[in-house]
Amino acid sequence: MSGVGGIGGGNAGVHQIIALRQQIIDRSQVLQEIHAPQPATQGPHATQGSESAGEGFAQTLKGALDGVNSAQSKAAELGEAYQRGEVTDVAKVMLARQEAGVAFEATLQVRNKLLSAYQDIMRMGV
Repeated sequence: MSGVGGIGGGNAGVHQIIALRQQIIDRSQVLQEIHAPQPATQGPHATQGSESAGEGFAQTLKGALDGVNSAQSKAAELGEAYQRGEVTDVAKVMLARQEAGVAFEATLQVRNKLLSAYQDIMRMGV
């Protein structure tokens, strides 16, 4: 007998793989949008050099965190609606939970990489 959430769980495993694939595709599209050339309508920040790069990074990071927060909120709302009987599609609830979980894990990995890079920089000799 296989586990409930295992990859070898038959139909549930296939849905998890499909959901993870869709999440990867969505994240790839977001990354492509982030790396796309920005329009020249950014105002005075476009001429400030490294300061605008820092603000751009901060805005990108804030946007990513807001996206994770909204995914988690959506998953919580769908879970509560399912418990109340308002939502009957359990696959939709599980997909939202998986999306929130993957988004959180990706954010955690980015945080770990940023922390590692910061520590490497602090260890550098001047």
